[in-house]
This record gives sequence, C-alpha cells and structure tokens, in this order.
Amino acid sequence: MPRTVVPLTDSQIRSAKPRDKRYWLHDGRGLLLQVSPSGSKRWVLRYDCNGRQNFVALRNPAGSNEYPYVSLAEARRLAEEVRAMIAQGIDPAQKPREADQDPAQRTFREVAEAWHREKTPGWSKATQRKARMILDTYLYPHLAEIPVTSLNTAQVKPALVLLHDKAPDLAVKARQYCNQIVEYAIQEGLREDGRLLILKGIFPRSGGKNHYPAITRENLLPSLVEAISRVPTLRVRTALWMCAYTVLRPGVVVRAEWSELDLQAKEWHIPADKMKMGFAHVSPLPVQLVERLKLLQDLAGEGRYVFPGKQHAQHLSRDSLSQALRKQGLRDILVPHGLRATFRTLARERLHIAPEVLEAQLAHAKRDEIQAAYDRTQLLQERHVAVQAWADYLARVSQTQAAEQV
Repeated sequence: MPRTVVPLTDSQIRSAKPRDKRYWLHDGRGLLLQVSPSGSKRWVLRYDCNGRQNFVALRNPAGSNEYPYVSLAEARRLAEEVRAMIAQGIDPAQKPREADQDPAQRTFREVAEAWHREKTPGWSKATQRKARMILDTYLYPHLAEIPVTSLNTAQVKPALVLLHDKAPDLAVKARQYCNQIVEYAIQEGLREDGRLLILKGIFPRSGGKNHYPAITRENLLPSLVEAISRVPTLRVRTALWMCAYTVLRPGVVVRAEWSELDLQAKEWHIPADKMKMGFAHVSPLPVQLVERLKLLQDLAGEGRYVFPGKQHAQHLSRDSLSQALRKQGLRDILVPHGLRATFRTLARERLHIAPEVLEAQLAHAKRDEIQAAYDRTQLLQERHVAVQAWADYLARVSQTQAAEQV
C-alpha cells in the first residue's frame, strides 16, 4: 500500500537545513524539493512517460528551479503543466526551450523574470526581496500573461493605482520596475523601439515633489508620539519607536535581528548587506528604546527577528508600519520613512545638532567619491549623545503639550 504524503508548507521548506548528503522533501504526486549539502533547494518532478521513469526540473520563465525564486505555489502550477503534457503522451524532456519561442508570445512574466535574473547580481539582498515581492504579489496577478509586445499603459495603470492605495512607497518602486522591464524588452528585441509606458503622474499628488510625507513642525510632534503610543500590537508599536528614535530606513528596522543588538552598550550593529549604501552601520539606541526592546524580548522570547511576522518565521513588512500610522489618522501626513526628515529638520532647528552628525546617523552617502573613499568616520560618540537628546526631546515636547491641556 503506497504511503500517504502530507503536502509541504512554506514553513517546512524555509526551515529545511542542509545535511551531509542531499535529500528530498515530498509534496505528493512526484513533486520533490531537493535540498543539497550547500543549502540550495531545487524543484523537480518525478514522472513516468512511455514506460520509463524520469525527472524534470520545474523551471520558471527565467530558467530557475530554485526555491524561493520558484515558490511552492508556482512549483505546483508548473508540475500540473508537466502532468498535462504527459497525459497527452508528450515527454517533457522534449519540450522546446524558451529561447526558441516566438518573441511575440513572450509574456510579461517571462520577460520580467529574465530582467530580474539579470539585475539580481547587482542588487542588495533587501532589494532582491523587494523586487521579488512586488512582482509576485502585485504585478503578476494583473499582468503576468499579457504579451510584452502589446502591453500598454492602460493595462499597467490599474495595477499600480491599486497598489498605491495600499502601499504608496511600493507603488512608486513598482512603477520603476515596470518601466525597466519594458526597456529591457526593447533592448532584447521583444518590443519595438520607442514603445515605452507613460506612467508619470498616474498617482495622486501628496503635497510634495517626490517627498515622503513627514512632520517637520514642532507643534505636530505630540500627535506623532500619541499615534505611535496608540498602536495596539506590541511588535508593530516597538518597530515604529525604533524608526522614530534611530531614524533608519523602515526596511532595515523590520529586519533587525536580536544578534545585532547590544542592549548593554545601547547599540545596534547592522551588517553591510542590509544597508542601502553597502557599508556596515552602528546605530546608538536611546534608553527609552532599550527599555521597550527588553520588554519585547521578555514577552516574545529570542527568535531570529526582533519583529517577527505572524508566522514567526519571517519579519514584519514595512507596509505593516505604514498601515499602523494610517489607522491612527496620519494618512498623507506621515509615513515611517518620513521620520528621517522629521529628525533631520527638527534635530537641527531645535537641538542644533551638527549636520555631519545628523547625516552620519541617517547613514547617508558622502557627497563625493573622494570624501567617501577617505572619510570613514562614524562619529559614534557624538551620535550616542544626539540620539539620546532626540528621544528626550520627543518625550519633552509631548509632555509639555499634555501639561498645557490640563
């Protein structure tokens, strides 16, 4: 009697560790995930055709069969396509290569995957994850099967506008990716020269020119502090405080790991591959944040991530932070990334902190190549003082307004 195979879950796949020899995870009906000693995980389908057993790699349009570039859901879809071929007596080993297909039949998904594979070597891990998520979650459901030769602005705009309503920051990046994918198609001879998308101006204006909404007036700071304090979920609330106090990019904050934090020294040591500019960065942590992190640690324990997602296997999404602020009445007034502008403006105007200290805390690039090459100072001692002064200032301004209202 054949044994029953329990279908795989994403959690099982993510937690599968390499062994001395390769091994297989079974999803059922011949769908297998090979885990190699190097840690790579690749999808294959075991099948019988014309009286013999064989294996075929389940590759996406970019030619990859490696998880997570091919998700569990996509692997199952690819497996069904192969099974349908086998049912017709076609051996999948004889399937024509993608390169032999008529360019007019190349879909947006196929071209986007080829573009993604070409770009990936030059991207940070954070950018790779962001691009993968935007393609799979927001663009493919609307555009995947449209031939790239006929793709037009009217087809792309609804997908981007819908995303803009949920996550404005991601929508701007998604628009950029769409333009780049179409340009790539033109360069590869899959689309006529000059046939670009016209996507400029498709999003509602938010008041500034390409600026993140931010609070830059002192009298509005109490509303910011109050809004964060009202966020009901502890890990989301603490992540927002971390954005407010350290003023690092929210994408870096949500991926913070306990191993990077030295709460005794009040420092957060961030590896280079998480930073936009590609340099390791140390951020001081004010006393107020250290206390909040200790509370979170006591209640949640020490998993990998400081701010785990709902399944405790991945971290929070940046969108979770943006949504939390919108729910507290700050839509079009402030986004987490805008806290950097809040700090840069008010810490200079009200606390008179030196610009070079502010820029060092924001982890901005040096202004020219010579300065970047020779000036590696981090002004860590000065930033410890500045970050603590900033945290004290936020508390003081909020308490002052509360006292005036009594």
